[in-house]
Amino acid sequence: MTIRAIVASDLSSLQAISRKTFTETFADTNTEDNLTKYLDIAYALDKLLLEFNNPDSKFFFAELDGQVVGYLKVNFGASQTELNDHSSLEIERIYVLKEFHGAKVGQALYQKALDIAKENAVNYLWLGVWEENHRALSFYKKNGFVEFDKHLFKLGEDVQTDLMMKLVL
Repeated sequence: MTIRAIVASDLSSLQAISRKTFTETFADTNTEDNLTKYLDIAYALDKLLLEFNNPDSKFFFAELDGQVVGYLKVNFGASQTELNDHSSLEIERIYVLKEFHGAKVGQALYQKALDIAKENAVNYLWLGVWEENHRALSFYKKNGFVEFDKHLFKLGEDVQTDLMMKLVL
């Protein structure tokens, strides 16, 4: 497996894997209408281009045999979705294709985020994870994250609760 920074020519691949992994993760627990509304906004190419061009956000692909099987997005400082703490790094997204769950792809992407945090001497990593995403909650707890707050997340018309978790370095 290789982890590499995405480049501008990867944006259509980023959009494809973003939409697919989000759907695989949340389609069973959300309405199709709410999911479609969210996907059309969150993963529109122009929005992804803005995120990609933000110098305080970084995207990485996980690849196996040349196939993109997962991705990571991290945010520094003002690009963070909530805390905007310059002494932290936000893991905004770690998503892996369902067929590669259990293949240590998520762990490799998490390790990349941890390496970036250490290289940049931040004090802690943080993230938000839906309270009903038990697989992700288990993953982050296994990696030492602890809950410190909650925030609301809107998926289409549905307001959901995300648990905010942090790992002090």
